[in-house]
This record gives sequence, C-alpha cells and structure tokens, in this order.
Amino acid sequence: MATKRAYKLQEFVAHASDVTCAKFGKRTSRTFITGGEDQKVNLWAVGKPSAVLSLSGHTSPVESLSFDSSEVMIGAGAATGTIKIWDIKEAKVVRTFTGHRSNCASLDSHPFGEFFASGSSDTNMKIWDMRKKRCIHTYQGHTGRIDVLRFTPDGRWIVSGGADSSVKIWDLTAGKLLHDFTLHEGPINCLDFHPHEFLLATGSADKTVKFWDLETFELIGSSGPELHAELSRILYAG
Repeated sequence: MATKRAYKLQEFVAHASDVTCAKFGKRTSRTFITGGEDQKVNLWAVGKPSAVLSLSGHTSPVESLSFDSSEVMIGAGAATGTIKIWDIKEAKVVRTFTGHRSNCASLDSHPFGEFFASGSSDTNMKIWDMRKKRCIHTYQGHTGRIDVLRFTPDGRWIVSGGADSSVKIWDLTAGKLLHDFTLHEGPINCLDFHPHEFLLATGSADKTVKFWDLETFELIGSSGPELHAELSRILYAG
C-alpha cells in the first residue's frame, strides 16, 4: 500500500520563548496565529518567515487563541484568566474580558455570532458577548481544568472537555447541560466535528480516540494503541 510522504514546508522562530498555542484561519487557510510565553500574539502568512503582525497587551503567557468568525479579530486567553480581543486592521485591543479566577486554557468563537467561549482552570466555561462587552452566561459542571472547547458548526451547542475526563455538551439556547460523555479514562486533550455528519471525535490521555453520534449521543467507535498496532501489522505485513 502506497504511503504519502510528509515534508517540512517551513520552519522559523515564532516567539522569544515557548510557543504555547496556534490556530489556522479557516476562511483561506493561508493565515495562522500563535501565542507564546513571551505574552505576545503573532499573526503569520503561510510561506512568510516574518510575522505579519505582533500584538501585545497581555501581562502573562498566552494560553489559548481564536479568530472570530469573520477573521477580522483575534481573541487570546492568558495565564491570569484575562481575555483580550484585538482588531487586526487597527492592531489594537478592542475588548478586555475578566472573570476567570485562573488560567484561560481554551477559547473558541461562535461560527456566525459575535460571541467567544472560554474555558479555565477554575472549571468554569463562559460565553462573552462582543456587543454587550460582558459575560452573558457561565456554565458550571466540570471538576477540573477545561482544556478544549468548540462550538458545533450550527452554533446551537458547545462541547467542552478537560482534566476531569468528561466531555460535556451544552445547549446554548436553554443555557444548560445537554449530555455528558464519561467513557474516557483520562483527561480530554482534543475534540473535533465531522465536516459533513453529526459526529464528534474526542482524544484523551487514555490513548484512545472515541467517536460519538450527536443525534443519539451514543459511542459508535473507539481506537487505541491495540487497534493502531493491528492496522500496522495488516498494512505492512509481508
């Protein structure tokens, strides 16, 4: 079976200290942002060795990043729990949100509304309204740091996961927990949605990726080290 070769497209020094987070813009996939322990947020164009823009304002390491839905603004959460929103064209801070008591570990923007969601080490998830300039809802239910969160593509729900090994689905209209997946046995490190089907994938420190049907809330698949080993044996046998 033929395998595709990966190659290094680009390598450069992005920050004066550790790079803590990065995210691509989805509109063109030709720009991306990085955050670092140097307290800066840098905007890059793919293929260019120098930052298009370097944004300052935080007083602690940047731990989470997100473009807004139109990619005219950048949000960044810091170790202090503070969230700052920059206007890219003006290169200046247009909103500063405070309310988390500890690290802002995860951040995402609503797919078409003027909202950001943030997850923190204080175990709370907050929804921030850009127009009202404040937090409009706080979701409580996690018992550990919220390391990852994502709005669903239709914007109706938000999914969060973290150190307590649970994956929670929240209904934004009702303002409450809709479902709780508890089959992982380690912290949740990542999650993503299928681009065309109502499916969710979650990755955990328990070494597994699990697939969930978001219509029935049932587990429909799971892959781990044993499956990877078996696939490798089949693919490369002989």
